[in-house]
Amino acid sequence: MKWMLVVLVGGVTPVNTNLIFEKFADCLAAEEQMRKHYSDAFEAWDRSAALSIERRRDYSRARDLQAKRLLYNICTCVPHGTGDQQPASAASQQPTPAQPPANPPVSQPAARN
Repeated sequence: MKWMLVVLVGGVTPVNTNLIFEKFADCLAAEEQMRKHYSDAFEAWDRSAALSIERRRDYSRARDLQAKRLLYNICTCVPHGTGDQQPASAASQQPTPAQPPANPPVSQPAARN
């Protein structure tokens, strides 16, 4: 089975990364790496903001907003189909076979010559 890395922006909205892995362990490693990048970006922002924002109250608000923007993004690994199976939505769109009439017509006996 293949695995795909998906990012949940704000912990809610799924975003397809198009990153597909053969092994679940590889997908988990990529998930950890992505989490580390988000954490590193937040720490870099925090260091620069602590020096540039003068008022403590403004810094606190900006830090909370930046934390929500970066740290609430969650990565997760989901199974990825191989394309062999038909998607469920396509199967539901196929027309259903016509139902036979409730009272079938009575067949006439063949005429003899």
